[in-house]
Amino acid sequence: MRTVFDFSPLYRSSIGFDRMFNALEAASRLDTAGHWPPYDIVKTGDDDYRITMAVAGFAQDDLTVTHEPNMLMVSGHKAGQDAGEYLHHGIAERTFERRFELADHVKVVSASLENGLLTVDLKRELPEEMKPRRIEIAAGTAPLQGGRAQIEAGKRAA
Repeated sequence: MRTVFDFSPLYRSSIGFDRMFNALEAASRLDTAGHWPPYDIVKTGDDDYRITMAVAGFAQDDLTVTHEPNMLMVSGHKAGQDAGEYLHHGIAERTFERRFELADHVKVVSASLENGLLTVDLKRELPEEMKPRRIEIAAGTAPLQGGRAQIEAGKRAA
């Protein structure tokens, strides 16, 4: 049983979250059966992540890792097949393409292939202007209201 969420009421009261709502809708449409190759996503630090994919049978030249804005694509394509007759073919060396949605400011640091595992390291790097900063409080007089000097009225004799 698949549940479909309607995010349209949220569009009326939120601004700038379009990309997030689109990602949630796309995730709800994904078919989870038959996804290959298997993978892990691990948070290795406050702003560091690692994706590890089991790509047994694929050589470095058979794999492609592409980083586009807010998207990481990993694809594999076997160049040639053995000419022999298989009595049992249990190693899945089929062509694949796996897409990962990335948050803003997430960058690919490195990718490596070792012992049939493809590891992609990612890091979120916030620009300086987006990091929290402390505002110094100046000592002295407070700014005048409305930028005008206030003139005190003198006492009047009756």
